[in-house]
Amino acid sequence: MDASRLRDICLGFPGTYEDFPFGPETSVFKVRASGTSAGKMFAASAMDPDNWYVSLKCDPALAEQLRAAHPEINGAWHMNKTHWNGVRLDGALPDAMVRDMVEDSYDLVVSSLTRKQQEQLGWARLAKG
Repeated sequence: MDASRLRDICLGFPGTYEDFPFGPETSVFKVRASGTSAGKMFAASAMDPDNWYVSLKCDPALAEQLRAAHPEINGAWHMNKTHWNGVRLDGALPDAMVRDMVEDSYDLVVSSLTRKQQEQLGWARLAKG
């Protein structure tokens, strides 16, 4: 997975945008529903090919399972390690698995929004709930 592919995945979800609150070297992907001024982060990456990681929000129980099963996944640097995984993107993990983890991160963040905001985003899981 390269930076362009990661960016495309992150920006492919409704209401997402890229921000740089930590400086120009770190891409932060957020979701924002209409009527809100600030977005909520669901992914962050330095986009550095020499140290290629992405930080993703994760259910705590699943985070532990993923870390135990995959040496490429650990507690995210500078984040709450209970809720955030650092995922090394050196090609050891299949792109489909990384995409699923990005989607799970997005879904966790969107699930914390109000029902009205979820409806505005057209969140797919809304119909399942």
